[in-house]
Amino acid sequence: MPYNIAMISDFFFPQPGGVESHIYQLSTKLIDRGHKVIIVTHAYQGRTGVRYLTNGLKVYHVPFFVVYRETTFPTVFSFFPIFRNIVIREQIEIVHGHASLSSLCHEAILHARTMGLRTVFTDHSLFGFADAASILTNKLLKFTLSDVDHVICVSHTCKENTVLRASLDPLMVSVIPNAVVAENFRPLSLPTTTPSDGLTSPSSTHTPVPAPHHLGPNSTITIVVISRLFYNKGTDLLIAAIPRILASHPKVRFIIAGTGPKAIDLEQMIERNVLQDRVELLGPVRHEEVRDVMVRGHIYLHPSLTEAFGTVIVEAASCGLYVVCTRVGGIPEVLPAHMTTFAKPEEDDLVAATGKAIALLRANKIRTEKFHEQVKLMYSWTDVAERTERVYDGISGVLSEEEFYVGFRSGAGWSATRGRAGVQSFALIDRLKRYYGCGIWAGKLFCLCVIVDYLLFVFLELWAPRASIDIARNWPKKVVLHGSAKHEESGSGVARKRSARHREKRRDVETDNF
Repeated sequence: MPYNIAMISDFFFPQPGGVESHIYQLSTKLIDRGHKVIIVTHAYQGRTGVRYLTNGLKVYHVPFFVVYRETTFPTVFSFFPIFRNIVIREQIEIVHGHASLSSLCHEAILHARTMGLRTVFTDHSLFGFADAASILTNKLLKFTLSDVDHVICVSHTCKENTVLRASLDPLMVSVIPNAVVAENFRPLSLPTTTPSDGLTSPSSTHTPVPAPHHLGPNSTITIVVISRLFYNKGTDLLIAAIPRILASHPKVRFIIAGTGPKAIDLEQMIERNVLQDRVELLGPVRHEEVRDVMVRGHIYLHPSLTEAFGTVIVEAASCGLYVVCTRVGGIPEVLPAHMTTFAKPEEDDLVAATGKAIALLRANKIRTEKFHEQVKLMYSWTDVAERTERVYDGISGVLSEEEFYVGFRSGAGWSATRGRAGVQSFALIDRLKRYYGCGIWAGKLFCLCVIVDYLLFVFLELWAPRASIDIARNWPKKVVLHGSAKHEESGSGVARKRSARHREKRRDVETDNF
């Protein structure tokens, strides 16, 4: 059934990154499945106001002050007026926030619950429990997720981390991994179009595997690194390992793409060891240029210190690169063992793992030319969209409790404050109960924020009535038939109208409880 969905995050294009790519790809696939999706992010240099992307994806660039790493300054309440205006204009039903460090995401979920909207949060990161920054971030996450309908994590490790950080019921958290558009990350050995006329015939669904490319003992092996040059991405580990790897293997060179505060340290290491002819620094690269950089190499090195999923290593494997990565976070869940060599996040082990990968390639024991087809079968954004749509159905009441939670014992997790299937109640008193349990002092502060937010909502309803806000026209949708279709199409119309009436009726009942 079609929903009107708002994706909220500080992180979106033109900034490159895994979260940005995830939001864009998921949004376009949801639009293909008949939903209306908009994106709300902050204004970037040269991008303000409303923009339209491919497939009619509308992006609102809200003018807010950026503090650090494209994160807006947290104000709690100042985002509410413009957020309410956007939600009413676009007739939004579900607010889907992304990233733990996004201020817009946290504020949007708070305001959406006050307005009586369903909310979903996707966590893309891992955080610790000991340092001050992690403690504050975890407390903020607990505040937001105390009143959210469902949480999505990109790996099982990420789910365990989020459940512990926010004290969540594990039933409220689903694992839906990232994916990759395999056609955009093809090895050089694969042609871009199979038939001679450039059109792919329906019967040619299988791409022939190219002949293996053998490396000789004197062949030059290129190691590619594409990453933001920050501490958590293992740049210090990379700086320490590169001179030792190059000293042990004369026929090896590096290509490094990315930018960040550690770029200066990397340049100093190259100058200090006189490695200008063996280490090529490309600086920042656009996401559409990543494939062109990857296909120049044989090995992809990923020395990250913390990673929830690591989409870039899937892209590297799709390009036919053998992956050397650290065994941290959710990385071991991403690719099968024959595509990767794991190392501890230590200098000695990373050097040894890279040497092992070089030896395997020189011995021609790795069939990297098969990686692309294997990755293509493992990851699909269409599958991610279908699973996310099921979450939307679950929180909207379309799916029953037994259908939404397979194997869940009926009645085991019901409570007055949570309602059926873990879906949170909109009643203000129930919301205050949930926030009050967040801590001795923090709970009282959170309750105060919710009360002020509710009073601000009442004021905005009086000051700027809904009737005075124009409804935006929807982008014309292309008709997509799933499966065999006339029967499905004729039946789905009735089902969609019935479910829409059901959602409206349910929302009216729940808002009466305020």
